[in-house]
Amino acid sequence: MRLLQREREVKETFRKFACWTANACGAPGTFVLGVTVVLVWALTGPIFHWSDTWQLVINTGTTIVTFLMVFLIQNTQNRDAKAMQLKLDELILAIGKARNELVDLENSDDDKIDELKQEFSTMREKLDAAAPRLEPAAKE
Repeated sequence: MRLLQREREVKETFRKFACWTANACGAPGTFVLGVTVVLVWALTGPIFHWSDTWQLVINTGTTIVTFLMVFLIQNTQNRDAKAMQLKLDELILAIGKARNELVDLENSDDDKIDELKQEFSTMREKLDAAAPRLEPAAKE
């Protein structure tokens, strides 16, 4: 029981950190900071005689930041996707004419998803064929 509580606390702490980091990294100030770091690095090139170590600094720094950001971004995208799916499921269930079989579709196998995609493509083609053609507006 205590271990389960600790796991929840760790997940919640990571969730908060991931959200804060994603928001902070998407801010204009963070972009300016990144550009500034690159400019400072580039301007110090002549001081360090364009050495391998000078190049390694930017390569290592950007690799580490990229590696860590992948996990944080994936975490926030997964949560956003789950929330979006739940909202869509709620709408499907709330609309009387909607097919409830589409609820939780994201957890269906690929064959089921492909079958529905083909069904919707066919419906779209029929709608396009039945729709009246609008003539482009005459140029004056």
